[in-house]
Amino acid sequence: MSEMTMAQRDKLLADMRTVVADAEDLLRLSAGEASEGTRALRERLQTNLTQARHKLADLQDAATEKIKVAGHAADDFVHENPWRSIAIGTGAGLLVGMLIGRR
Repeated sequence: MSEMTMAQRDKLLADMRTVVADAEDLLRLSAGEASEGTRALRERLQTNLTQARHKLADLQDAATEKIKVAGHAADDFVHENPWRSIAIGTGAGLLVGMLIGRR
């Protein structure tokens, strides 16, 4: 799994946000616990959540940057090869139309 698709990345980001939100809710609910072990666990969990939030933001920024680079590359290709781009689009449309027509 060296290359993740955009859908997989989006799902992973959404899942991570859910986990972080659930952990934060758990921290709030356990705020009344007074034992020393619970306090230490809460502090460690809060530290890990902060790190996870930063890593999640970094992952999102990296994904956004890759999308921008791919968009610029596609834009450059279309501007440099307009007729080839039209042919590719027409061929893809024809193929999709044939596949839909078979149903």
